Parts: sequence; C-alpha cells; structure tokens
Amino acid sequence: MPTMKSVLTGARNEVEVVEVERPAPGPRDALVRIRACGICGTDTFFVRTGGTPYHPGGSVVPLPLGHEPAGEIVEVGSAVTDLKVGDRVVVNPQGAPSGIIGCGGDLGGMNEYLLVENAVPGESVAVIPDGLPFDVAALNEPMAVARHCVNRSGAKPTDRVVVFGAGPIGLGVTIWLKLRGVGHVVVVDVLPERLETASAVGADAVVDSGAEDLAARLTALHGQGANALGQPRPGTDIYIDAAGAPAAFNAAVDSAKWGARLVMVAVQKKGADIDLGGMLRSELTLIASQGYPTEIFEVTAELAEHRERFARLISHRVPFSEVKRAFELALTPGAAEKVVVTYDDPA
Repeated sequence: MPTMKSVLTGARNEVEVVEVERPAPGPRDALVRIRACGICGTDTFFVRTGGTPYHPGGSVVPLPLGHEPAGEIVEVGSAVTDLKVGDRVVVNPQGAPSGIIGCGGDLGGMNEYLLVENAVPGESVAVIPDGLPFDVAALNEPMAVARHCVNRSGAKPTDRVVVFGAGPIGLGVTIWLKLRGVGHVVVVDVLPERLETASAVGADAVVDSGAEDLAARLTALHGQGANALGQPRPGTDIYIDAAGAPAAFNAAVDSAKWGARLVMVAVQKKGADIDLGGMLRSELTLIASQGYPTEIFEVTAELAEHRERFARLISHRVPFSEVKRAFELALTPGAAEKVVVTYDDPA
C-alpha cells in the first residue's frame, strides 16, 4: 500500500509527523496532492492543548491538522465528471462528510495528499487558475472568513470603518473593504510591522493604540459624532474586532457613536467585562461573524485577480520537510504573522 506523511497533534505544544496509508478515492471522490497549506490560530489552539478530547473520561486522541489546503488533483473516482487529473484546486474544509477537515474531522489538510469526499466543483472544491501561486491559494479559507465578516458588516462606500487587529483576518477584512469601495478604513494594532503591512494592502490610515489616543485620532480622521446622550464620540460608523482582545472590544464600545455597529470576527481569547451601559448609550449593534456560510468559493476569483496584494499577508513560507519548525514559528508570539507550509513539486 502506498503511504504518505501526515501531521497530527502530539504532546502539548508539539506536532508529530507520521506515516499513514495514502487514501484511495471512491467513485465520487478525488485525491489531491497538497502543494501548500496555511497554519491557522485554530491549528495552534489544538497543538497547545495536545489534541481534542473525543471520548468519555477525557482521553485525547491525535488530531489531523490543517484546514487551509491548496493542491493538484492526481486521481479521480469513476463517477467524477467535472474534475480531472491536473486540475489545481482549493478545498472547502466544511464540505467533507466525515467532519470538518483539520478541525476535528477524520481528514487533515497538512498531509502530502488529501482525499476530497464527494468531489463537486463549487461545493467541496474549486478549480483555480494556473497563475495563482499555491501559497496564495492557501489563503482562500481565511479570506472567506474575512469576506463573511465584511458581508455581515453591511459596509457601504460612505461608511467610515475601523479594523482592530492587523493579523491575517484583519488584513483580509481591510482588503475586502477597500475592494468593496469603502471610502475610509483605519487599522489599529500595537505592532509597527503589522501596521506597515496594513498600509501596504490599502488601509487609509493606521493607529498604534499603544502610543496614540485612539478616540482623538479617530475623531481627527472620521469627524465628530455623539452618542445618544450627546456625549462626543468619533464619527466612525463600523468597528470590526479582528483582534480577540478585551481591550479592542472595550475600545470600540467606549468610542461608539449613536447607531454604530461592532462586528466580532475574532475568537475571544478570554472573557471580558463589557460596558453594557456604554452599548446602551450608543445603541451599538453587536454583530457576530462566524466562518463562511456561502463565501468559501465566492472569494476565489478575486483572490486570483489580486494575488500580489493578498501575498503580502504571508510572512513565512516553510517547506513541509521543516513542518515542525513552521509550527514553532506559529506558536511563538510575535515570531510570525501568517505561516504557509509549502510542498515540493510533484515528481
């Protein structure tokens, strides 16, 4: 039986590379040779916990990692008619009947090969153009998360928007907002290199919230507004929390004018005391944004069209032979922004 290498959770803060049987596609499946796979915060969460408790009694089983894969079809089942060997594809990790790929399901995208169950274009996979590099194609899934956030925000060209957090999702949100025609987008972070990237991908202004008075700077950028009691507030229309830190969430509540919206796309790392009175005084609308109900392949064509812009989100490209180093980078605070694992060209 042919085998392949697969990356699983190991002990806490470690991954294991194991040799497993290479899957064989059924009549409706396709086999994809992985050419790039991004590392997400969800991956690092699983690695930090050492896996996922599936069974009674708290036992932990190794978890296949990776839900941001891009690759090339090397085999198709007999009933697959709309895909062929050689097609370059991105994968919908939520489209697998056996569970979400790399997030608790039986399959992981951080393998040499990935079985795509029920391989249907537009549902489980999407074909990408030859000119889209695989490392940028691997951003398809997180950029779908960012696109859903922008869709949930309802942002219009006339809106003034603030994005908290210049990580991959916050930067993706920034790009989609500008491509949507939103006139003024401010990105807030505390790391200068992140703010530089935000400017490079199209932010109209950046704010270092550790060194600047955020409310004063936003008022200078977005004009003067007020809350329901007439108290002065920046004229910002929409706040987007892509940071997942209580300070960012509370800063939005403190700054919100009457009728502002706050979209929460980041996973909150720990709970925070929320000023509900402040939300009341501004009639702040809180909108949660989870995943990508429809956006997973809506973003693919624009990702290809604006590939150079999206490529700026990748801070490190690490070969699969050094996948443990890739996870060390992703697990070390401040060491990397977006790590994409790359694979050798097919033989």
